[in-house]
Amino acid sequence: MRKTISIIGSGFSALSASCYLAKAGHRVSIYEKNETVGGRARQFKKDGFTFDIGPSWYWMPDIFEKFFNDFNKSTSDFYQLDKLSPAYKIFFSDDVITVGDHMDKICEEFERIEAGSSKPLKKFIATAQENYNIAINKVVLKPGLSPFELVTKETVTRLDRFYKTISAEIRKNFKNPKLISTLEFPVLFLGAKPNQTPSFYSFMNFADFGLGTWHPKGGMYEIVKAMKNLAESLGVTFYTNSNVTKINVEHKQAKSIIVNGKTIYSDVILSGADYHHSETLLDLKHRQYSEAYWNNRTFAPSSLLFYVGFSQKLNHVEHHNLFFDTDFEHHAEEIYDTPKWPTNPLFYANFPSVTDCTMAPDNCETGFFLIPIAPGLEDTPELRDQYFELILDRFEKQTNQRVANHILFRTSYCVNDFIEDYNSYKGNAYGMANTLMQTAFLRPKLKSKKVDGLYFTGQLTVPGPGVPPALISGKLVAELIQKNEV
Repeated sequence: MRKTISIIGSGFSALSASCYLAKAGHRVSIYEKNETVGGRARQFKKDGFTFDIGPSWYWMPDIFEKFFNDFNKSTSDFYQLDKLSPAYKIFFSDDVITVGDHMDKICEEFERIEAGSSKPLKKFIATAQENYNIAINKVVLKPGLSPFELVTKETVTRLDRFYKTISAEIRKNFKNPKLISTLEFPVLFLGAKPNQTPSFYSFMNFADFGLGTWHPKGGMYEIVKAMKNLAESLGVTFYTNSNVTKINVEHKQAKSIIVNGKTIYSDVILSGADYHHSETLLDLKHRQYSEAYWNNRTFAPSSLLFYVGFSQKLNHVEHHNLFFDTDFEHHAEEIYDTPKWPTNPLFYANFPSVTDCTMAPDNCETGFFLIPIAPGLEDTPELRDQYFELILDRFEKQTNQRVANHILFRTSYCVNDFIEDYNSYKGNAYGMANTLMQTAFLRPKLKSKKVDGLYFTGQLTVPGPGVPPALISGKLVAELIQKNEV
């Protein structure tokens, strides 16, 4: 039976769900509060410079391909995808590790740092590949309804990988602190400290070293444009500048949403907006999770971001660059254990114009800097300026060049902006962390337990943070709606 479905928000999970639901024959409309679709994956353009405001890493290309394949399409029908070589650089205080585009190159680099380390690396990545195959083909395709979803012959024989941490696994096999940091880095995408993340999540290391780092020409927003085009071809209607302020419930059934003061009736309501915010659109009696519940969850970090236009090409940098020239563990403690503005933060710098000339004017460079910070911190212009000066000084020293006098403009984005633009809980950037007690069925549910016809999708529910998981989350909730409502 054909249903009328209203979707709140237009991030990756909402776009994904809209495509699957429209393909199933439903009448689907998306309501986005901002001027453009994409949620946190919007784009900022100025004076010929192009910046992806949010996600900037393209990992797990197979997940994107599978998504488009479900509609008899391919990524190549929509955008050009290039594998980065090298994938990225990591700057330490006394050395630089270059992560190549193939395991042979990575093994060679590990050997340069620590003789004999390539042997345990190959073994570690082989296990990571096993975990990847189980995760992508089994675990993440479950809707998080029951703990029994995790009980398969593959997972039962690997229970230790859920109870050991990724940090313990890495440190058992590697002693060099640079190699440890290099291997612990990928799980930061899951939003938690490595010593709180199950070793099963080493599948992120296979996504990194095994599958490589990619770039869609024109930036990550090309994925958003592709998914929007696909959705429209399937009959999805988009409404931008459309702020949803209320979800109306009658007799425990979701009936309508209030959009810019107008009532829109639907058979099914799906929110791809921030889960906590989505529940505040309900009367208190219809909410599943209390404020105490949300306050006791482990949230992924927020970010202080800078979008910088440079008047010349920069030296000694790649497309992706990590600056681990300070204490990794101390910065993590200041995010998760004792939340505060970091004393001496690690940071990430992205220069997409190094490999994609469309991202900046000729002989110029597009720069994107990111400092992970605890959610909920005070956010002021003075603090933003202070931290920009701090990381720019370190950037110049680590790359041995002066760049401050080549800055044409600088725009920042931080906690207050995440709250204003995305109704993000405490201004978090990546959702809820994938810790052991916040994995699979232990995450907030796709379907409301109190309101019929009300569903949720995105990085605060299953499978978790990241763009590929968001695509999967949209598919999972679409399947659940099909099962329950049709």
